[in-house]
Parts: sequence; C-alpha cells; structure tokens
Amino acid sequence: QVQLVESGGGLVQAGGSLRLSCAASGFRFRNYVMSWYRQAPGKERELVASISSAGGSTNYEASVKGRFTISRDNAKNTMFLQMNSLNPEDTAVYYCNVRRNGVPTWGQGTQVTVSS
Repeated sequence: QVQLVESGGGLVQAGGSLRLSCAASGFRFRNYVMSWYRQAPGKERELVASISSAGGSTNYEASVKGRFTISRDNAKNTMFLQMNSLNPEDTAVYYCNVRRNGVPTWGQGTQVTVSS
C-alpha cells in the first residue's frame, strides 16, 4: 500500500525556519518525481516544489524560490523541504505528493503556522 507521511510542521515566528520530512513506503520511491504542495485556508492547493527521481533537478514556485530547498534521500525513501525566512503568507497545510501512472497519492499533511 502506497503511503506518504509528513512531519516537521509547527508554529514559528516570521523569519524562522522549519524542515519538513516525507517518509514514503509501498512503491519504488527512487523511480518517481516527488512534490510538496500547500493549501492555505480558503485557497486552492498549490505546488510548492518538485524534485526529479534522482534529485538532480528541482523546481520551485516563485514566492518560495531562494527561501525553500527541496531534497531527497533515496536510500531512506524520504523527501525533505527546508524552509527558511518564513513569513505569514507561508502558513498552510503542507502535503507530500507522488503521481504514479497519472494517479496522485497524498499524505495527511502537516500544519505550518508562521506568526508575525
């Protein structure tokens, strides 16, 4: 059974940092592009960052570029999102995502709250 479990969220002051983790199981993690999405209250879910299967290529949403870093450890079936210089607009539930044969799988999400 494919499973994604996020962790690392919490409450942080503006300017602070958090590191999110996504532990994957039930599929060949190293073969797939992985992504982080977020959904703020009253807004649609949006793509934050993606990383290629081997980790050599990354993409970021414009507002997080230069502040967030996506990475992965294929030996541990884990993906990360290092978030620096956080601001209140980054407050959201953050989700881990994989798309296999066109079918997306989501984790349960982890809440990130940034206070001003």
